[in-house]
Order: sequence, then structure tokens, then C-alpha cells
Amino acid sequence: MKTTLKNQYAQTNQVLIFLVSIVLGYNVYQVIVNPEKSHLVLSIILLAITYYTCKKYGYKTTKNNSDSK
Repeated sequence: MKTTLKNQYAQTNQVLIFLVSIVLGYNVYQVIVNPEKSHLVLSIILLAITYYTCKKYGYKTTKNNSDSK
């Protein structure tokens, strides 16, 4: 039995979501503590790009099972 992933971008999108969450969280913290050092606009743009790529390519893996006899 051979198992393949239907969506090959799912793992990459999971990593991208994780990294964007870290950057956004850090910049929200900077807005609260040091407003002059924050780059919140860039984080929101990065969040929008991440949303677009996840919507286009998907973020969940689906497995295809096929029998090779």
C-alpha cells in the first residue's frame, strides 16, 4: 500500500503560519512596550500574504491510499 500526500504545500504552510504568528506576537508586544520600535504594518502585510497562500494552497494534508499489486 502506498500513501502519498495530496497537498504537498501543507507542511510548508504550517511552518509559515508558525513563523508569522511569532513575528506578529513580537510586534504586538513592541507596540505595547516600545511604540517607536514597532513594525506592525509590516506584520499585518505579512499576515495578509500568509492568509492568501494558505487559502490558495491549503493548510491541511489529505492522504491518498492506493494499492500497488
